[in-house]
Amino acid sequence: MSKLVVISLLGGDLNRGFPVVTAQLWDVNQSFPMKFTGSLPAVPELGELYKRWRLLYEAVHYRLGSNHRIKVHSQDITNISVHDFDDVCQQLKASINGWLNSESFQNIERQLRTLLSPNDEIRVIFETNVALLHRLPCHLWNFFEDYPKAELALSNQEYTPPQIIRKSPTNKVKILAILGNSFGIDVEKDRSLLQNLAGAETEFLVEPTRREVDEQLWNHNWDILFFAGHSVSVADGETGQIYINQDESLTVSQLKNALKAAITRGLKLAIFNSCDGIGLARDLADLNIPQMIVMREGVPDLVAQEFLKNFLPAFAGGKPFYLAVREARERLQGLENDFPCASWLPVICQNPTTIPVTWQELCGRTSDTKSDSTKSKISTLKHNLRTILLSTAIATTSAISLRYFGVFEKAELQTFDQMMLLRPQEEPDPRLLIVEITEKDIQSRREITLGSKSISDNTLAQLLKQLQKYQPRVIGVDIYRDSADPQDQSNSINLASELSNENVVVVCKGKDSTYDPQGVKPPEGVPVEGQGFTDAIHDPDGIVRRQILMMAQEPSSPCETPHSLSLQLAARYLFYENITPELTEDYIKFGTKVIKRLKSGRSGGYQQGTDLGGFQILINYRNAYSPRISLADVLNGQISPDLVKDKIILIGVTANSSSDAWSTPYSGGQQYYQRIPGVLIQAEMTSQILSAALDKRPILWVLPYWGDILWIFGWSLAASLIVCRNRSFVSKSCIIIATVFILYGVCLVKIFVPGLWVPFIPSAFAVVTSSTVMLLADKKMNDNYLNIQNRKFS
Repeated sequence: MSKLVVISLLGGDLNRGFPVVTAQLWDVNQSFPMKFTGSLPAVPELGELYKRWRLLYEAVHYRLGSNHRIKVHSQDITNISVHDFDDVCQQLKASINGWLNSESFQNIERQLRTLLSPNDEIRVIFETNVALLHRLPCHLWNFFEDYPKAELALSNQEYTPPQIIRKSPTNKVKILAILGNSFGIDVEKDRSLLQNLAGAETEFLVEPTRREVDEQLWNHNWDILFFAGHSVSVADGETGQIYINQDESLTVSQLKNALKAAITRGLKLAIFNSCDGIGLARDLADLNIPQMIVMREGVPDLVAQEFLKNFLPAFAGGKPFYLAVREARERLQGLENDFPCASWLPVICQNPTTIPVTWQELCGRTSDTKSDSTKSKISTLKHNLRTILLSTAIATTSAISLRYFGVFEKAELQTFDQMMLLRPQEEPDPRLLIVEITEKDIQSRREITLGSKSISDNTLAQLLKQLQKYQPRVIGVDIYRDSADPQDQSNSINLASELSNENVVVVCKGKDSTYDPQGVKPPEGVPVEGQGFTDAIHDPDGIVRRQILMMAQEPSSPCETPHSLSLQLAARYLFYENITPELTEDYIKFGTKVIKRLKSGRSGGYQQGTDLGGFQILINYRNAYSPRISLADVLNGQISPDLVKDKIILIGVTANSSSDAWSTPYSGGQQYYQRIPGVLIQAEMTSQILSAALDKRPILWVLPYWGDILWIFGWSLAASLIVCRNRSFVSKSCIIIATVFILYGVCLVKIFVPGLWVPFIPSAFAVVTSSTVMLLADKKMNDNYLNIQNRKFS
């Protein structure tokens, strides 16, 4: 992409500095530029260093015997070595970079480097009226090393767009070549290069008179003005003159009217392949010629010829003007053993109001073609844009609508399970211990109980009393005790007393008028503060993926507590860590950790028909269950006190005969489908709260509804754009498949790291749908094109 940077150094000089420096960045697609400001400090030593460099440059070339196109005047220094000159060159380069890297200029450079890419084609114009700045080799600025397609040009401070009369195309580039005074130099090689240039028609004026030059400029249409011979800049580079023959020299002002007429009639480029052309460039720029190429200093024959030999074929071959100049200039570096600083000499002078001309434009062949091409590109761009927007809109609307009505819910939940299975297994939570009542424990204790109980009240009371000896932080009894056994007068341990301890939480189950009209009441005498409900929620496929932390109980419910067992256990444990929960309708806060609920109606993959009432969150399973010991081990004293001390103890039934078993996302991943005892799931629910508050382990969360829409829209749009940029049907098909795989990988990373469950199935559907619409649209466009072509040739 072509970019233009105009850096204006106004109102100063090297001795005073430039208090205001502006940089304007133009993009080919922008109507207005971006503008940045800075300043440059005074560097009087830079001017002195340049003057020393120039003196040594002439001395070195004189000593090496270089055949200049302008005679080198008597030298003030005759004992200079090439090594000494190299040192001065390095000093000059370092000084220029030090100046342009000064802190006051950094705002401009930082902005440019942020907005420009190394792959951009960049025209950098230094705009100033200070002649000395035009002489400085500012292409040595390290900015140009980092941007290989950037090239420097010079401009005066004042300019206007040239007034050009449109001419008829000739299919040839018209060149007026003035071969001036050739005393001591060889201009025939320049002539040969121009004569052999394909697509050009060159008129040669060999050592002409002023009148002959004037007549050619007035009476003919020229695209390029070329001069080879002797030239010089005078008055410190403020003005210049060319030697057209051995007796006459001309300044630009002496040809002013003729040159203005030539520019109006289409002259777009002047090439002065001669010495010291800065003064010529400054004079000619005042006439608003679009662009020029000049040599900064005295130039040896071979350097001038080599530059022309490399520039003309590249430019005529279609390479952009600035890139052709940079390439030809940089290739001169190979001559610098014999001609030091050869690659410093060529420089562009540009009118910033004009776009660099191309060889095809000079031929006049591309005016209509370019217009047609532009129209075709605009038409194609509009078609592609409409198709992209249409395909994205169709795909996104379809995906969101189908998702809204629950079409994708089952597939989304199954994909969620697959992603959970792909996560690495975590270590068990060491803060929890499960006391399990196994089938062996039940069978070995044939006790008289009231109702269908796994163990008697007496056994449970003994278990609690034994555990309390080991100083647990909190005990959760995940066994219903809605009826009491007949009292055993010989037993001194009372269950009600044990259950009333402050660190014990017992369970109950809320009444639900739809699914459970009865509910399960808590044991008699236990206050509401010591209760936690265990109402379980499973999805239509029977898998438990969510937990309820809080909910309002129905007025007639036997279970009155609004808090779940897992929340009660976690809150009591965290209380000893000096973390007190902040409970609200929409979030629960433990210290700095905020847990947000799934929104009622639509959250993540749950859409219409899913009850998300109460405070529900997703369960972030560890897939590594907490340590377990059996009832018998505790009662027989066969455990270490460290297993219990300061832990959360969960008491529950794991016997196969128990009906308290559930499916989890990991059930299908087992060798045999395995249902998990409820007490283990309660441990997972409790652990995830503790881990979130204490270990920064993520709670699984979802985007808001509008966030899901943007996510689906974004992937649909990306797929449309990628497919649009590829022409082959096979490549488009591969891209669609690759995009779906990339989407799955991104969703996997999201759920692995921040715990974010983003929609994969609807997004994949949107990717395939938008891509398919793009393919059908392209096919229709191609079919229409073939029909048009067939009609043309039928």
